[in-house]
Amino acid sequence: MKAFNRIFSAVIVAIILLLAVVNMILAADKTDGSRQYRVEISRLVHEIETNGSADISECVYVTNIERYGEKFYSTDSDYVIREINGELYRFDYNTNGYSDKTQLTGIVNAVLGVMAILIITVLLYIKFAILMPFERLSGIPYELSKGNLAAPIKETKNRFFGKFLWGIDILRENIEQQKQRELEMQKEKKTLLLSLSHDIKTPLSAIKLYSAALSKNLYSDAEKQHKIAENINEKAEEIEGYVSQIITASREDFFSFEVNMGEFYLSELVEKIAGYYKEKLALIKTDFIIGEYKNCLLSGDLSRSVEVMQNIIENALKYGDGRRVELIFPEDDECVQIAVMNGGCTLVKDDLPHIFESFWRGANAGNIGGSGLGLYICRQLMRKMNGDIFAEVNDDIITVTAVFARA
Repeated sequence: MKAFNRIFSAVIVAIILLLAVVNMILAADKTDGSRQYRVEISRLVHEIETNGSADISECVYVTNIERYGEKFYSTDSDYVIREINGELYRFDYNTNGYSDKTQLTGIVNAVLGVMAILIITVLLYIKFAILMPFERLSGIPYELSKGNLAAPIKETKNRFFGKFLWGIDILRENIEQQKQRELEMQKEKKTLLLSLSHDIKTPLSAIKLYSAALSKNLYSDAEKQHKIAENINEKAEEIEGYVSQIITASREDFFSFEVNMGEFYLSELVEKIAGYYKEKLALIKTDFIIGEYKNCLLSGDLSRSVEVMQNIIENALKYGDGRRVELIFPEDDECVQIAVMNGGCTLVKDDLPHIFESFWRGANAGNIGGSGLGLYICRQLMRKMNGDIFAEVNDDIITVTAVFARA
């Protein structure tokens, strides 16, 4: 806003200076025009001195020449008297020449004034309709990032920021929901761990008692020793079951995959992907090829489908040779397949069945950053949308195919 105020002040000063310069030019021109009649009179005087008479047909300001006589001073016009060759001559003139200049000055000033008012009006509109509301909104993303914006954002009819506020409010709601889900998951996780740790204590205590009895030879009978060994094994299996529950709980449902099922055209999905990756891949000199496809109606969530395709393509860029990424559409009567194919794959075929598991990373990952969740998320989302995803490796070419259900 301070920068705008400086610009606004500079514009006002520039307009004032422009008006002053224009008026100075016109005033100078007007002064010159007001002296033109004297030039004409001087020329006419010279002609009379030379020829005894003068022609005023081409004069702009001088309207009449009167030699001294009875009605010498009878005139309503402005005049100048000159003595020529011992006689008096009256030169009548008018000032219409520079009165027109005065009128022109007024017109120019009026036009410049209107232009100045329009410019100032536009600048004020920009200030009050765009910059001031934006300045009030500029702190919202910062507060949102800190989690301080819990109250709903007030709606506005501002046509410039209405959609922006609506999007920010949805983002706020999503962040609040995510925080709530995280708290609930943490609570469930802690409850589960406390419950399982308490349940593990019982068989663990029994195992310790049985092992202590065996170490002290309290049971000399072989049958009793065999029975104790069976009990130890039973309790160990019970502990193993609890550990399996912990592992299962740690692997599953740590993400909340919300899908809003609907219908969308295949072309919409392709256009969104192409619009993002064509420019991005062109910058890194990677060919992005989109094969031919037949447009049709798909069932699912368009935004989630875009997320799936983005994850697949990002994986292709991360683990491929960077030469090209190809989007192909294998024909299928029952569903719609979208495959991402790229070269430079170093994935071992034995690792292929595991690429869709959570937190799994193959031997080809090396020092490449990642969490091992990208393709796992893709599989969970595709299954939520009644679809599927699979991968194939032929030589050094890997093809990851997302299968969408038709609407």
